[in-house]
Amino acid sequence: MKIGVLTSGGDAPGMNAAIRAAVRQADSLGHEAWGIYRGYQGLLDGDMEPLPSRACANILQRGGTMLRTARCKAFHDPDVRAKAAEKLKAAGIEALVVIGGDGSFRAAETLLREHGVACAGIPGTIDNDLPGTDRTLGFDTALNTAVEAIDRIRDTASSHGRLFLVEVMGRASGMLAVHTAIACGAEAVLYPESPDDSYEALVTQLEENWKRGKRSSIVVVAEGDAVGGRAMAVGERLKRDHELDLRVVVLGHVQRGGSPSALDRIWGSRWGSEAVRRLDRGERGFYLGEVAGALVAQPLSRILEPQPVPPGDLGRLVAVLAR
Repeated sequence: MKIGVLTSGGDAPGMNAAIRAAVRQADSLGHEAWGIYRGYQGLLDGDMEPLPSRACANILQRGGTMLRTARCKAFHDPDVRAKAAEKLKAAGIEALVVIGGDGSFRAAETLLREHGVACAGIPGTIDNDLPGTDRTLGFDTALNTAVEAIDRIRDTASSHGRLFLVEVMGRASGMLAVHTAIACGAEAVLYPESPDDSYEALVTQLEENWKRGKRSSIVVVAEGDAVGGRAMAVGERLKRDHELDLRVVVLGHVQRGGSPSALDRIWGSRWGSEAVRRLDRGERGFYLGEVAGALVAQPLSRILEPQPVPPGDLGRLVAVLAR
C-alpha cells in the first residue's frame, strides 16, 4: 500500500517527529510512504515523491516541517477536491496521513466523505483547539517558548515598575494564552472566551495590585481576543483611559519555531506510528489524540464539533495567584 503523508496549515514543532514515525512504521510493515509537499496545495500540483526511511534521518529534533506547508483556499471548491482525489488515485496512493489542525482535518473529513479517501489525522497545531484531545503537537513547545520570553520580560518590568502586555498566538482559542498566564505568573489574561467585562475586570485588577504595592505587571493577551482587542489595541485603550506607563510585546511567530520539546517529540512519534498501524489494519476516517494521558482515536466527523474552550477555573486561577 502507498501511504501519502502531508503537513498542512500552520507549522508546529513535533511535525517532523510524526512524519519520521509514519514513514518508518510504513517501511516496517512493508508499505511505501510518499511525501506530499506543501500540504493540499502540493497535492493539487502533484508535488509528491516516494519518501524512504533514510530521508527522515536527523529530523526528529528540528522544528517546522520537512514536507513544508501551505494554506490552500482553493480546497473549499468541490471541483478542486475532486481533482485532488484523482491525483491520489493516479499516483496509486491508497491512504493519506494528514498532520495539521482544524482546517486540515476538515479538508480530510470532506475528502473521506465525498471521495472515500482513507484519511488518518495527527493533531499538529500550537493552538491546542481540537475537540476530542487534551493535547496537540506543538502546544507544549510553544507554551514553553512563550513562558521563557515572558520570564525575561518580567525582569525588565520589575526594574522599571512597568506594565507589559504580551500577545501570544492561538488563533481564535485562548488555550495558549491561559496556560501561558498561569505558567509565567501573569497578573491577568485576556482571551476570546473571556467574559464580556474582561477589560473592566483587568482595570480593576491592576488598580488593586497598585494599592497592594505591586508596581509591575504582566498581562497576557490572546491574539484572537474579540472583547478587549489584540494587545496593541488594549494598550492604546489603557493609555488613553488611565494614562498607564506600559509596553506591548507581540511574540508572534517565534512561538512556532525551534526544537520541539520532549513531549512533542514523543507524542509525534506515537501518533505517527499509530496512524500507520491503524491504516494497515484497514481503519479509516479517524484522527488521533490524547485524553487523560492515554492515546485515543476519534472519528474525523468530530472535527465538525465546536472547538474546546479553556476551563473556567484556569482563568479564575490567574487572578487568584496574582495577588
